[in-house]
Amino acid sequence: MLALFSFLTLEVLVVGSLFLASLALFFYLTRVVFGSHSLTFDYWAIGQANALRGAWPPITSVALFITFFASLPFLVAVAVLVPAAMRWWGHKREALEVFLAVAGAALFNQLLKIHFHRARPATALLPQLGLSFPSGHAMIGMALYGCLAWLLWRHGRHPAWAGLLLGWAVLIGLTRIYLQVHYATDVLAGFAAGLLWLILLRTALRLYWREKQQLLP
Repeated sequence: MLALFSFLTLEVLVVGSLFLASLALFFYLTRVVFGSHSLTFDYWAIGQANALRGAWPPITSVALFITFFASLPFLVAVAVLVPAAMRWWGHKREALEVFLAVAGAALFNQLLKIHFHRARPATALLPQLGLSFPSGHAMIGMALYGCLAWLLWRHGRHPAWAGLLLGWAVLIGLTRIYLQVHYATDVLAGFAAGLLWLILLRTALRLYWREKQQLLP
């Protein structure tokens, strides 16, 4: 019992710290972008992307391939097929969590974009509709792959897979900076907002399932 209490306390401490750090980062970025109107970091990131493309032109094709894995068609398919497969295998709670992670992050992202109403960079390498802050690919990708990473870790799978999924989410966000369809601050804000949504969702579902179980006879 003491070991379980220590584990839960550590988990709450880690998750709580991550939540506060993500919240602080998101609000800091809003102050930089919409308060100070500073583009120093964004222009630096664009310069690095241009230098990388000049040194290795084929990387553009790689970036286009990677960025697809948080595109709208892919996310719609994942939000339907992955939960359906999980339900088929008997993991109903996990199926609901994955679906809500993607669907909720997508809705939350649109609300944030409408609120902040930031235009995309004029130097984008491919046409993209919609607004820029925060990046949808970064935010929804972090919610999706972060959720899958959490589920793998919680179910005792090898932690390396969870780490790879989180790394993949970060890589997708970086492609948005490289392709210049988002500013770097958009992507960082997307990562932070994705983690915030994931933590809030996980906490709400955990409380709901605990209360529901207590109500059972």
